Amino acid sequence: MPHPKRRHSATRRDKRRTHDKAIAPQLAICSNCGSAHLYHTVCNECGYYRGKLAVDKTATA
Repeated sequence: MPHPKRRHSATRRDKRRTHDKAIAPQLAICSNCGSAHLYHTVCNECGYYRGKLAVDKTATA
């Protein structure tokens, strides 16, 4: 592995780290049951996605 000959400045280090922050996921409210779920995903509670039944939650495995 190569080793740097000169020290990187704090500005250069901080510019590299700008994208390393933690962000909270975006939540949407289900139009069918009203629970919160991740955007672009099927609701975990009722199985609906964008007003249509995507996964039948009443069926048992």
